[in-house]
Amino acid sequence: MVQIPFTEEINEIRPPKGFTIDLKELWQYRELIYIFSWRDITSKYKQTIFGFLWAIVQPLSMMLIFTLFFSGTLEISTDNIPAPIFYFSGLLIWNFFSAAITNASNSMVTNGHIIKKIYFPRLILPLSYILIALFDFVIALGIFFLLLIFYAIWFPDFSFQVQFLLTYPLAILIVILSAFGIGSILAALNVRFRDVHLTIGFLIQLLFFLTPVVYPVSVFKSESLLWLLALNPASSAVKLMRAPFVEEAFPVDFVLIGGLSSILLFAAGIYLFRRAEYYFADLV
Repeated sequence: MVQIPFTEEINEIRPPKGFTIDLKELWQYRELIYIFSWRDITSKYKQTIFGFLWAIVQPLSMMLIFTLFFSGTLEISTDNIPAPIFYFSGLLIWNFFSAAITNASNSMVTNGHIIKKIYFPRLILPLSYILIALFDFVIALGIFFLLLIFYAIWFPDFSFQVQFLLTYPLAILIVILSAFGIGSILAALNVRFRDVHLTIGFLIQLLFFLTPVVYPVSVFKSESLLWLLALNPASSAVKLMRAPFVEEAFPVDFVLIGGLSSILLFAAGIYLFRRAEYYFADLV
């Protein structure tokens, strides 16, 4: 009888170290990204009367309040933009930014039961919550287009079309990069320090007042304050959302600072997330 030697082969799966997105692995698990995203989207609006329409209720109601209070009563400048468009454009991108950060920061703790059972790229979780916030943004964007038609400023000339097609994708990209970075950092910290989620609401409130949602950037006369405001990526995104409706030159410096800030946050988020990824299954 011929004896076949027994060899035991052990495959150990480890997350990569350092700064790496590992796009190849994320692409292999692309269906899982879709499953996580659609699962949370459907559960969010499940058994609701208005369903996906809730995605437009918050920005629409806040737009009405801001228009009546800030523009009508306090007469705060809107840079010659119709007040509903001024406030809705700011709320549109701000809600996308804040929802992406809030949900991504809780992604590890929320899905702890899954992390303990199977291996998959953990970056999928914060990424899926970014996509959920993007889904709500796209729905609300449809209402914004209706406002543009109502105020007769829907693509009036070719230069408007070019600026519109340039600024809006760039604003969305800045929000995705910065929200993914901030959300990943907070998600990693939230696994080890559970009181982090208590500070997320305060952080969002602080960023709201540092973002020109209810006031125009033109109210700041100090150059140092403008540079400080530009470091907030959400400020650059709001500025880009309103750029097609103002007659001033394209805010290259302002957007460039916000874009670089979002890239740095994105890189820092991936680096810190990867550093902490080894301990997720033990701590969640």
